[in-house]
Amino acid sequence: MDINNQPDLMRLIQIKFPRLSKGQKLIAEYILKYYDKAAFMTAAKLGVSVGVSESTVVRFAIELGFSGYPKLQKALQELIKNKLTTVQRLELSNDYISEENALKGVLKADIENIRATLEKINHKTFEEVVNNIFSAKRIYIIGLRSSSALSEFLGFYLNLILENVNVVGNGISDIFEQMINLGKGDLVIGIGFPRYAVKTINALAFAQSRGAKVVAITDSLLSPLAAKSDYTLIAQSNMASFVDSLVAPLSVINALIIAVGMREKDKISATFNNLEEIWKEYNVYSSSKSLYEER
Repeated sequence: MDINNQPDLMRLIQIKFPRLSKGQKLIAEYILKYYDKAAFMTAAKLGVSVGVSESTVVRFAIELGFSGYPKLQKALQELIKNKLTTVQRLELSNDYISEENALKGVLKADIENIRATLEKINHKTFEEVVNNIFSAKRIYIIGLRSSSALSEFLGFYLNLILENVNVVGNGISDIFEQMINLGKGDLVIGIGFPRYAVKTINALAFAQSRGAKVVAITDSLLSPLAAKSDYTLIAQSNMASFVDSLVAPLSVINALIIAVGMREKDKISATFNNLEEIWKEYNVYSSSKSLYEER
């Protein structure tokens, strides 16, 4: 079963319920009632919680049309990730990340996010986005709340390469006031991950209404940002406790910056030579030599 095209999972379980075995019905009842907890349980742990064997849990997943329990678990996580509050995330994380294994657990999860992103991202779309960056009259980048770090990072480096980049953010003026001159020929890059910021979604809808091209950097083609975009770059961002994992999105943004920079090598070289002189004159960066001399 493709979780991106499946009917509502809860409805599917209800439809299948009469034909399930006694043990499978116990699993179905548990998931319908505690799907937020079940989404982060292994097959063995779910079996213990319900009072059935691990193999019964696996057969239950297959009965629903999944190739195995991991696919069912993924579908449950997709179902809930946009609905969980930060407090609920924190409570659920206790089931799979403890204080003792936080470092190892989070790093392994981030490695998996990058691996999954490499598999999911469309390379042709990536190249089309790079082409649109160069053909745009003006570029607007918007990413709010936790995604603001990503938008600022992308904006900082694109501003060193190009001269038409604007980072839209929460400030004195409203986001729509910052995009008032948006129109055809412009490009808007929207960045957002669960829980999606409503203002970012509205900004992309506004961009579409003005005839601008829209790029979404988000976690899924089912994302509300993807629904408002012409191009979507998928970067996996599974939650790690109350913190959104932004490692894979940042890696995709790094790749965008490098791809743009490689086409403007001469300009970048001149820009950084100029910057080095400014940094040196105004002591922007510390120097190990000057620190030694101060001693």
